[in-house]
Amino acid sequence: MELLQGTLDMLVLRTLQWGPQHGHGIGQMIRGASEDLLRIEHGSLYPALHRLEERGWIASFWGTSDNNRKARYYRLTPAGRKQLIAETNRWERLVEAIGRVLNPAPE
Repeated sequence: MELLQGTLDMLVLRTLQWGPQHGHGIGQMIRGASEDLLRIEHGSLYPALHRLEERGWIASFWGTSDNNRKARYYRLTPAGRKQLIAETNRWERLVEAIGRVLNPAPE
């Protein structure tokens, strides 16, 4: 399923709300939480991670993954937490507006 522009950023921020994670883990968590509907390709995920880091919404550090490999981990920053709240509110308003268009109130 294709994501609306900007949605991936919100999903990444939401995933990191539960703690630091490496890129592959972020993709797996989104895939699992969406019951396999959302499959984030590396070609989309890693540019999004770099963009979020440039904006100061996430920070990265090197660590060791579960399979004992060196991996870059990402964590949510305080600015990222604020952005997640703003994006979630915006998304909820958008879903509500689309719902009104799809299911208009009877006149």
